[in-house]
Amino acid sequence: MNAFIISSPLEQFTVVPFFGLSLGSTNLSVTNVGLYTIITLFLITGLHLMGNNGYSIIPNRWSIALESAYSTVHGIVREQIGTSYEVYTPFIYGIFWFVLIANLNGNIPYAYTITTSGIVALGLSVFVFLGVTIIGLAKHGIHFFAFFVPSGTPLALVPALVLIELISYLARAVSLGVRLFSNIVAGHTLLKILSTFLVKLFMSSILVAVLTLIPFAIFIALLGLEIAVSIIQAYVFTVLVCSYIKDAELLH
Repeated sequence: MNAFIISSPLEQFTVVPFFGLSLGSTNLSVTNVGLYTIITLFLITGLHLMGNNGYSIIPNRWSIALESAYSTVHGIVREQIGTSYEVYTPFIYGIFWFVLIANLNGNIPYAYTITTSGIVALGLSVFVFLGVTIIGLAKHGIHFFAFFVPSGTPLALVPALVLIELISYLARAVSLGVRLFSNIVAGHTLLKILSTFLVKLFMSSILVAVLTLIPFAIFIALLGLEIAVSIIQAYVFTVLVCSYIKDAELLH
């Protein structure tokens, strides 16, 4: 049984290679990050294939659930960006499902949460940042840089404000990923510490094991809270991406 107990709460976030192939100096190892990324994409694809219901006119339960999810994301895009920019809905919808399923996968015992990987979380953040910047430059050209100079700014304060706005803008490249990363890591670390403590209590004696049922019930409630956090973080990530796209489109 000890083989299944992780010694450190942070060990669950370690990137471990499962198998690999070396071609000269190139290492093509498949790690737990890569494996669970593939699993996440497989689950998203499978879920939508089930929701497709064989192109049937009559929807099944999966179809209704997915239509509700799409309607929710579509509503977020309309509220955050505007009705004229609904073209971004498929992109936002894809990001929402990827973050959601990746977060929920991590609530399965001994599974790996890919959003606790700095490469994945920051990779998503930088990808969105670069995309938003390209959108802004493509639409507004050189006028895009007016985004860094608030209207009505006195000329003497322009250099300082440009520097501040530039730093603030560049911080978006990491802030989006860090927010997702830190919230998921904090929750999983807490659950690991509590679960390790509860296992030791259950294995001590019968009396202590019976008394441990009370904190165990609290632990189950925390599991439910962590699932809720997984959903909330996917929602927050989606809303912030919409906000960044709105800034690029409207220079707000």
